[in-house]
Formats: sequence, C-alpha cells, structure tokens
Amino acid sequence: MASILLVEDESAIREMVAMALERAGYRVRHAESAEDGEAAIRLSQPDLLLLDWMLPGQSGIDFARRLKRDRATRDIPIIVLTARGEEADRIRGLDAGADDYVPKPFSPRELVARVKAVLRRVQPTANESPVEARDLRLDPVSHRVTGTGRALEMGPTEFRLLHFFMTHPDRVFNRAQLLDNVWGTNVYVEERTVDVHIRRLRKALEPSGHHDLLQTVRGAGYRFSAD
Repeated sequence: MASILLVEDESAIREMVAMALERAGYRVRHAESAEDGEAAIRLSQPDLLLLDWMLPGQSGIDFARRLKRDRATRDIPIIVLTARGEEADRIRGLDAGADDYVPKPFSPRELVARVKAVLRRVQPTANESPVEARDLRLDPVSHRVTGTGRALEMGPTEFRLLHFFMTHPDRVFNRAQLLDNVWGTNVYVEERTVDVHIRRLRKALEPSGHHDLLQTVRGAGYRFSAD
C-alpha cells in the first residue's frame, strides 16, 4: 500500500482528497505547510507528495525545489495542486521538479487516476538488463545511471525517459509518442510536459558530456543516438 503525504492548507480540500485516496487504498498523511511537510518527510518518506502551490509561509513551488536539490528527497514524485491554470504556471511547476500538475477545481476521481499514473511510471523497471551507449550505462534494476563511470543524478521521470530512448535508439519520437510510451495512455499530461523533462534529462547528462546524445529533430521530435 503506497503512502501519500498531502500538503494542503485548505481543510475542505484536504478532507476531500484524503477521503478519495483512502477509498482507493492509499495511506494518507496530512500537513498544512511546507514546514510541517518537511517534518513529516523526515519522520517517514512518502511514496508520493501531493503539494499545494499556495501555502502559508514557504510556497509549494519553493518547497518542491528544495526537495529536488536534496539527494535524500529528490526521487520523491510530486504532484502540484493549484488554482493557477495558465500554461506559464504549469511550466514553472514542472521546472520546479513536479512530475504532474493538477489545476483546481478537480474531481477526486481524476486526482486518484493521476496519482496511480505517476506511481506506476516511477516504479523500478525490474527484470531487465542494463543498457549502454557510448560509456553511458543505465541499470533498470538498481535504478542507477553512470556516464564514463561517473554517477548521474536524475529524477524518476527522466530515468524512465532515458531508458525508453536508450532501448529505442536512432528513432525519432514526437511528443505524443513519448507521452504514450513513457507516461502511459489515458494519462492527463500536456505535450509541453515532454519538453520540460527533455531539458531536465539533458541537464542531468551534462556532467559526463552525454547530453548531445539526446537530439532535437526540428519539426519532428526527439531522437537518441550515439552516432
């Protein structure tokens, strides 16, 4: 049973979300601020964090950035909840490290579906052999990536994206194809989300000089090639 930490200062939303998630079989803990959320994470790290953007004191976005900078918490999947629905705000949320972005108002069923989708895609890809390309190595079982022997840090979505590219080299995939193959079908994620995670993946590959393996094919999509 997956555990979810819900950081939301509005009691009505907190109760509605907690009830829906508990009915779906999740264990839910609550926090009303980033400070309380941080204390809860120190006590027990959740499998997923549901984080409101507008929190008293430190904002949810600033809190997400702090978690993603910390080696101990950077792999916690984050779904941001917010009344901000503009595209620029969604991009800010994803750039801060969120794995998904749910605008308010939302239905409990939609939120549960998104939680299931994020948890499904961050699960380790078991029973598969490591893949390599030009001294870049990805091990699906240990969930480690190394470049020229150097450990490379990246989030769970970037890991799955890299794994897909490395197992399908020299092929061009558009955003919709990447969403279907990496995020899964019937997932409410916008195509621009792909661009954000491509940028984050390239940044993660920079320390070993492998960022150039991920190529943009103008007007078509993205390709991974060691040539």
